[in-house]
Amino acid sequence: MTVTSNEPSVVDAGEFTVRRTIGIAAPLEKVWAAITEPALISQWFPQRATLDGSGAGATGVFSWDDYGDVPFVIEELDEPRMIAYRWGNSDPAGAAQVDRDHSTVFRFTVEPLDDGGTRLTVVETGFDTLADPAAGMESNRGGWNSELDELVAYLEGGA
Repeated sequence: MTVTSNEPSVVDAGEFTVRRTIGIAAPLEKVWAAITEPALISQWFPQRATLDGSGAGATGVFSWDDYGDVPFVIEELDEPRMIAYRWGNSDPAGAAQVDRDHSTVFRFTVEPLDDGGTRLTVVETGFDTLADPAAGMESNRGGWNSELDELVAYLEGGA
C-alpha cells in the first residue's frame, strides 16, 4: 500500500450536501474501527468522543476544546460497511440531545480496495434544515477536508 493523496470535499448546493471520497492505505477493519470506536475517533476527529450504547439509536457526544460539545445519535448501522451519525450544533449548556428538525446526518461508507487499502466516502445531508444552509455547507466542507486528512495521517502513520 502506498500513502494516498485525496481530492477535497465538494458542496452540492442544490442537494444541500457535502461529499468527500478518500483512499486510505489501511485495511477496512482498521478504518472501520477508527470511524466507530470512541477511543479511536478521538485520535483524529474531536478531542473526546463518548458513546452510550451501541448500534442504531445509540447516543453520544463529540467534544472539541475550541468548539464545545456536539451531541450525536447513530442513525443507521450496517457493520462493517456503513455508519450514519446525526449531529446538531454545539450546546454550551452541555445537553446531549440532537434537535432532529435542525441537524445534519453524515454517513461513512467504506469499501475494500484491491491493493489492501480502503475507500471511504462521507456524505453529509440535511443542511436545508439549518438557519444558514450555505454557511453550514461551506464550514463543514472545510471541516471534512481537515478531519479526513487527519484520519488518513492517523491510519497511514502506523497508529
